[in-house]
Amino acid sequence: MLLDSRIIDKIKERFSALKERVRLIVFTQEFECQFCQENRTLNEEIASVSDKIDVEVFDFQKNRIEVERYRISQIPATVVMGDRDYGLRFYGIPGGYEFNSLLDTIVMVSQRESGLSAESKRRIKGWNKPTRIQVMVTLTCPYCPQVVRTAHQLAFENEFITAEMVDITEFPHLVSKYQVYGVPKVVINEKVQFEGALPEEAFIDRLLEV
Repeated sequence: MLLDSRIIDKIKERFSALKERVRLIVFTQEFECQFCQENRTLNEEIASVSDKIDVEVFDFQKNRIEVERYRISQIPATVVMGDRDYGLRFYGIPGGYEFNSLLDTIVMVSQRESGLSAESKRRIKGWNKPTRIQVMVTLTCPYCPQVVRTAHQLAFENEFITAEMVDITEFPHLVSKYQVYGVPKVVINEKVQFEGALPEEAFIDRLLEV
């Protein structure tokens, strides 16, 4: 097991706030994926804590229909969804500080409430441009979960937005591609890039530049 009894007790406390069902869609493969099995095990152990969480596992090579349906570009990958796909993705195992990001996203989806301010909801309500937000993180970065949370909140509120946590230590080719010198680093539609944990309002300002 990856999670000890102390951590499981804390998860149970967090999950007391769950309301609606949540599905964790895990993409993996048996070979040439260092953390795939660990990511699958982590999601299955989290799901075992609550009867409101289900896990589905697909092979990245064999289940191409599901890979295309959820637009999965790399593995390990986890999709957090409820009654529909809100565009919430985790690429890499969400451990370290990002473990809380995964729990936060599960609770958000279960409650069917993003937690964004009324003003932020108003600003992105009419946004209709297909938008991909990538949040580059490391699992030892204490400032990264805040940015992942904001990105996921925006995706939850607007069907045209997808938001991805990307652990750059598992995908080192992205470090050079996006010139990542510090984290968190956000890349929006390959056009807008910024570093640092911007507050919600400033994050939306940058989003609207796309």
